[in-house]
Formats: sequence, C-alpha cells, structure tokens
Amino acid sequence: MSDLRHIKSALISVFRKDGLEPIVDELKRLGVTIYSTGGTQAAIEAMGAEVVPVESVTDYPSILGGRVKTLHPKVFGGILNRRNHEGDQAQMAEYNLPNIDLVVVDLYPFEATVASGASEADIVEKIDIGGIALIRGAAKNFNDVVIVPSMDDYGALVDVLKRDGATTLKERKAFAARGFRVSSHYDTMIHAHLSGTHLEGGSVDILNVSVSQSRALRYGENPHQAGQYFGDLDDLLKPLHGKALSYNNLLDVDAAVQLMEEFQDDAPTFAILKHNNACGCATRPSLAEAYADALAGDPTSAFGGVLIANRPIDLETAKLIHTLFCEVVIAPGFEEDAFAVLSQKKNRILLERQPGTLPGATVRSALNGYLVQERDNGMEAPNNWTCTTEAIRPESAEDLLFALKLVKHTKSNTVVFAKNGQLLASGTGQTSRVDALKQAVEKAQGFGFDLKGSSMASDAFFPFPDCVELAAEAGVTAVIQPGGSINDQKSIDACNALGLAMYTTGVRHFRH
Repeated sequence: MSDLRHIKSALISVFRKDGLEPIVDELKRLGVTIYSTGGTQAAIEAMGAEVVPVESVTDYPSILGGRVKTLHPKVFGGILNRRNHEGDQAQMAEYNLPNIDLVVVDLYPFEATVASGASEADIVEKIDIGGIALIRGAAKNFNDVVIVPSMDDYGALVDVLKRDGATTLKERKAFAARGFRVSSHYDTMIHAHLSGTHLEGGSVDILNVSVSQSRALRYGENPHQAGQYFGDLDDLLKPLHGKALSYNNLLDVDAAVQLMEEFQDDAPTFAILKHNNACGCATRPSLAEAYADALAGDPTSAFGGVLIANRPIDLETAKLIHTLFCEVVIAPGFEEDAFAVLSQKKNRILLERQPGTLPGATVRSALNGYLVQERDNGMEAPNNWTCTTEAIRPESAEDLLFALKLVKHTKSNTVVFAKNGQLLASGTGQTSRVDALKQAVEKAQGFGFDLKGSSMASDAFFPFPDCVELAAEAGVTAVIQPGGSINDQKSIDACNALGLAMYTTGVRHFRH
C-alpha cells in the first residue's frame, strides 16, 4: 500500500493571517474543503475561497470569549482517526465526522506578549490551548495527516500543494517532528514564565539575540531541568548528521570551538574534550596522527567525548574515530568517504564549522542578574615572555605555547604537561595549584607517559617553590606561568637550583 496521502480537506486556525494567501490559492486550485473559525475564516473568505465554519460541524459556536472554538470531538475525531482502522472508520460514519487531512496553525504570540511588558491577565490570555491541541493531535496522526505548526513552515506546505497536494510518510513525519518542536518550545516558555526562571523575552535582550532565534532542548543539564538555546547556531556550525544537540552537548561544543580557535593556523591539530576540558590534544604532520596522539593522552576520558579538528576529516582519520564511541565530531569539513564512515552511527553528531566568528562578549547568570565580560582573546607570544631563570630553553617554546593554549581553556586551577606537541596530562578544576599538579603527574604516569623533558603551564602563579620542586621531580624542564606574586623569587631560586627554565607571561587566564 502506498504511503502517499492526498490533501482533500484542511482546517486552518491561525493568529496571524499574513502569509496565508499562497496556501489558500493552492487549496482553491486543488478543490480542497477548508474549515475555519472566526477571524481566520473571514480572512480566507476575503481571499475568495469558500469556508465551512467549524461551528456548522460541531453545532457549537465559539464560546467563553473565544477560549473554546475547535475543542470538540467532531474536530479531533476528524484529525485523529486512523484511515486504515476498521473500528475508527465505523465510528466516523456513525457520528458523521469529516476527515481533516491538513491542519495549519499559528499560535497565540505568548513570548511576544511577555516581552511587551503586558499585564499578567493579557499574558494568560495568550496561552494557546486549542492551537497546541491541534498541533499535537495532527502530529500524533502523521500517518494520515499533515501538520503545519507555524508561519515558518508555510513555504514547505506551498511546495507540497504545488505537487497536487500529495505527501509521503517521510514528509508527514518531518512536519510532525517540527510540530512537536514548536509545541515543546511554546510549553517551555510558558513554564519558564510561570515558574520565574525567565528564559523568555527580556532575559535574552542582554544577549542581543532575537527571541525567534531559539530552540527548545530536550532538557537542561539534568532531565528534571527545562532547557532552551537562544541564538543562530547555524552561523557557526552546520549540522550534517545525528541527533539534536543537548544542553550538555552545547556546552562541550562551545568549549571545543573556543579551544580550536587557538590552533586555527597551526599544523593539523585534534582535540578531545570531556566536561568542557581537553582530555587529549596533539599537533602532528597529519590529522590521523594528531587524532591518534590526542586519544593516547587519555583514552578512558575520551569515551563519549566531543572531538574537534582544525582540518577537514579524511578517510584515514574517520576510520580511527569510528572505533571510538563519541558524541560529537566537529571539523571545517568531511571528505565524502570519511562522512560515509562516520555517519554509520545514527546518533553520532557531525558538525561542520562555518566561517562565522564567536561573539566578542560572554554572558552568564549570577544571583539575580548577569555577568558580562569581554571574551578572553589574548594569547601571549614567546617574544613577549620573560625568562626569569638562569636556564634558557628556546627549544621548549613550542611546547610551552601549546600548553599555555590548553591552560587557557581548562577549568581553574589547572596545570598542563605537554611534550612534542602532545597533551600528556592536565590537572583540572582543583581548589589548589598543588593538587592540580599532583593530579596531572598521576594521570601522566597512569597512562605511561615519561615526563622527562616535558613542559608545564599553569594558570596560577607560584608564590611558593612547592610546584616547581614537584615538577622537577617529575622530569619537567621548562615552566610557564603568569608571574606577579610577591614571592616569585622563591620559585625562581628553586628553579635555578634545580636547573628548570621558568617563563612568565604577565597575563593570567583563569577559567571558572
């Protein structure tokens, strides 16, 4: 049996009437029966189309000031009946219910009403009930019914109608998915307003992002939390494959994109992130080598991580990645055969980095307000460092810079060990620099890395010699840190006694 369904009847119930005329023209051309109510009915009739009033089907007028118009078994029976179900069809005949093959909805403007500063009574009246019910009912019955849940989908509907009004199951399912997305977003915004979490309207003005540039997430950081993303993500990342990004995915993707900005002009570089921190990173002559050595940095943490590269993914690299369970892969491109390999995992998210730039400011909530700051765009070049010790190790400059870039994008307090363009280990998010150092040493040794001749970077200065003493004991030969402690000389003296080279940048890169 063909999954094609021809649209023979349509229910249109929209708040905004603009944009309807091309749809109405095509429905007239196809001889589709149109059902509608109130202002929508009047607008359609003004376009020269005949309309069957919903109240003539239900035998009920619009009541309670317009709160109840379409909420009736004869309407929802027409939408929800299964066309190939014998029992459903017997009841359709028994109760004289009309089939409804297409539902077009444009919901009351709840978000815009909130953003306008309207009264609570006006806001409550803009909570759409019938429209949401129509969307969900039609979307549930996507096997037989087409749902168009917002003005944004009118163009897609016109394309279908120009094809003689026939839709495939795949197309109806896509419309249904869009319907539940619109419904989810709408309900999330109502929940946010009523619960006082203020995801809507004015709260995003500080981000300079239009409310229309938003997407509802399945949930927030945890399943019991609502989640919403504001912004035009497609400016930075083009989704090529896989499931929708979650709240936690987005945080990791943000951290990954910011980190890779530091390596955009470098040789092939690959990084693996987990919980917003790099657990592996390497720069190598080829991307496949870079991936292999990034993974070697911490293959345990890499499981379920976010991967990012500064070069298009080739087939050799894709085959290596494919053996790892990972959530997201980000790159400036994917060669055709590499994409074919990576897309074999249906839930693996593949994102193509676009040339768009990151915002110049960062925003986060704090207490009952927001903290806004300039993005940390600085990175101190070796010719701006100060060598404070007798030992000078110019051969360590590349590794020190590599480690410094990673420190900048790792949660404070942090210490990073690097050698030959590879992250050996990092201590992340510790309450003391000594604990961060000890954690990094333990991790490096646990994965079999020899720290002899390695370089170390720290986001915190060294007011005591303990860190350089521990570093020297582990095999580190060069250290870079912000400098600026009144006790810098104690660490300098320790480095001189131990033969370490220590450089200071004069700039601190804390990341809380």
